[in-house]
Amino acid sequence: MKKLLFQLDTDSFASVFDTVVAYDGGADHVIGHANVTPENVTPLVEGAIFTRPPKEKKNTALFVGGSDLAAGQALFQAVRKQFFADFRVSVMLDSNGSNTTAAAGVAKLAASGAIAGKKAVVLAGTGPVGQRAAVMLAKEGARVAVTSRQMARAVKACEDMRVRFGVTLTPLEAVDNEARAAAIADAQIVFACGAAGVLLLEEQHWKDNPHLEMLADANATPPLGIAGMEMFDRGAERHGKICWGAIGFGTLKLAVHRACIGKLFESNDQVFDAEEIFALAKSMA
Repeated sequence: MKKLLFQLDTDSFASVFDTVVAYDGGADHVIGHANVTPENVTPLVEGAIFTRPPKEKKNTALFVGGSDLAAGQALFQAVRKQFFADFRVSVMLDSNGSNTTAAAGVAKLAASGAIAGKKAVVLAGTGPVGQRAAVMLAKEGARVAVTSRQMARAVKACEDMRVRFGVTLTPLEAVDNEARAAAIADAQIVFACGAAGVLLLEEQHWKDNPHLEMLADANATPPLGIAGMEMFDRGAERHGKICWGAIGFGTLKLAVHRACIGKLFESNDQVFDAEEIFALAKSMA
């Protein structure tokens, strides 16, 4: 029986990236639906759960994606509310690559050195990847601060993550590179999660910092988020710090994404959100 993955995307077009990785992960057919919302998703879910017999339901799975993490979370919850008894299929949430990218980056940091008890700063951390990275670092025992150019956005992101994951994060306003340098002055770990092509730190802002131990940068579009690093850094030592670039941990991100897709078809009750994806990433790092 064919393995069917229904891609439920909150954007105007279903993601080509997610479609390609879904095929590479083992799906026989990927069927994309765009502009999916909690209000219109019910017929799609019903079509997935009421068709195949119990022993074959594992061959149908759902993937929730799109660029908006908040919209993805709402859709993910709406999908799962439709399940009952054995009328369910496996489902994964990875809006904007948030879970897989953050999981891969934090897993590589965790494999490179101790995180528990350290101060970690997630620069430009109010986006999808930044929020999930902050949560995963906190779950590993770090004291985590999240920066934004607007304090209100930092506060909201930290509160959203407290409600969803039960973690305490510290919001920080950092309007420019100098402010971000001040934010990391006593940090041991930095994870840059800014928009593509946006420089967050000059090399001078971190190279002589005696406290810093590890840095990761999720930006692969020049200029990188942290100057002085390379996108291909794979645990490279720079100025006495361990550095992970976007491509450096991106290989693991893709491997984790593909592995999650494969696991969706192992049974009809798999759920892959931040916690499950991070656990898998750590086992693969």
